[in-house]
Amino acid sequence: MERISKNEYYLEIAKTVSLRSTCLKRQYGCVIVNNDEIIATGYNGSPRGEQNCCDKGYCKRLNEPNNSGKYDECFSVHAEQNAMLSASRKEMIGATMYLFGYDIYEEKLSESCPGLKEKTKIEIDAKPCPICLRMAKNAGIKKIISKGGTTCL
Repeated sequence: MERISKNEYYLEIAKTVSLRSTCLKRQYGCVIVNNDEIIATGYNGSPRGEQNCCDKGYCKRLNEPNNSGKYDECFSVHAEQNAMLSASRKEMIGATMYLFGYDIYEEKLSESCPGLKEKTKIEIDAKPCPICLRMAKNAGIKKIISKGGTTCL
């Protein structure tokens, strides 16, 4: 039996967290870990108590480039932000953030069920937007690990 590494373990948890995302464009999951203990998790979606894009059935930013900085029409709170809101700064000092993401592409016709449309999800090398990166630095997080590797802050 071969055990997965700690980084693979926490990235798999972030991947599972991403499945709670309510965004129609991108699904992100975030896990903040310090001293080998999960401090907080978060996924992207509308603020608590507000209707989600997946419930509305549309996204105003669907055709905007990712990380474009044009967030004035976006309803969502980012996965990193939601995770950081759930932890105290004291807990996050020296922590590692694990980030996983999917891009969601246009619907295609289902092969198994004619007339039904499906969305395609592709795993990506998740990267925080510039605002989330600044927030992570300010929170005391020391590194971000994603599918593509490690970024030291």
